[in-house]
Amino acid sequence: MSVLEYLANGLVFSSIIVLSSIGLSLVYSIANFANFAHGDTMTVGAYTALVTFGFVGTLGAEVLGLPLGFFLALVVGVAVAAVVAVLTHKIVYEPLDVGSIGLLITSIGVAFVYRAVIQLGFGTGFVEFQIPLLRPIEALIPFGIRMTLHDVAIVASAAVLVAGLHALLQYTDLGRKMRATADNPSLARVSGIRTDRIEIWTWVIGAGLAGAGGVFLGLYNNISPRMGFNILLVVFAAVILGGIGSVYGAMAGGFLIGMINQLTPILPRLGQEISFVPESFGIPIGIEYANAIAFLIMVAVLLVRPSGIAGEEAT
Repeated sequence: MSVLEYLANGLVFSSIIVLSSIGLSLVYSIANFANFAHGDTMTVGAYTALVTFGFVGTLGAEVLGLPLGFFLALVVGVAVAAVVAVLTHKIVYEPLDVGSIGLLITSIGVAFVYRAVIQLGFGTGFVEFQIPLLRPIEALIPFGIRMTLHDVAIVASAAVLVAGLHALLQYTDLGRKMRATADNPSLARVSGIRTDRIEIWTWVIGAGLAGAGGVFLGLYNNISPRMGFNILLVVFAAVILGGIGSVYGAMAGGFLIGMINQLTPILPRLGQEISFVPESFGIPIGIEYANAIAFLIMVAVLLVRPSGIAGEEAT
């Protein structure tokens, strides 16, 4: 594989991580706890879209190599992930009189429940969307890039969702109230903002983005009950690198971590080319070490700059 192809793969993977990271950071900024069920919320969205696609998969014409039925399944997956998260918030998190650590521990239990329910319904194996594989885009092959229209659809859809979230946060009344609540909940309440409603909307948007990330991850790889859990460390690394609680920091962190994740196999080659890794030394780094590198980055950021790129200090 060429360096350009690794970069292209990194762009696609980063698009998925950005969506998931924004959702996690958004919930943290207002709910004020690290939601360890976030990865399994991605799984909920992916399986919901899978079931929906089974009914509407052949609906409509194709857009970027995907039938319109896939995008309808995506919307349903986003909606169900949001509903499940809101119900969990109202039934589990809200009644608890505990602090952030207590809610964090509770979210771990919630993640196990999500996963167990999915395993009861779908088993523990891998499944895929019944979408025919596409040949790489011929115009990109001379540049050493084997990228399909499905990959382009993931990047384009993520860009639309991120742009939509930016518009909502910056130019709508709801967005201004969300930013005020994240900055100072007490002052927001005194100012007449219904912070309880803002918290509900935060769960809807955060879990919806997680659901979308899960659907795209299922399209990019495959779907399994542990898919969200397996990628959760990477998402947390992205959020902490960007600055936990910062939506725009999560975007930057998600992009950087996603790129580093996919560029892992060529790190020794790059090191040799710029002469800081001797050729005879031979560091056998493969893609299987990508999550470990994400963990090392997360620990390094916590030690050196706990506030990350643009956020509050992580505790």
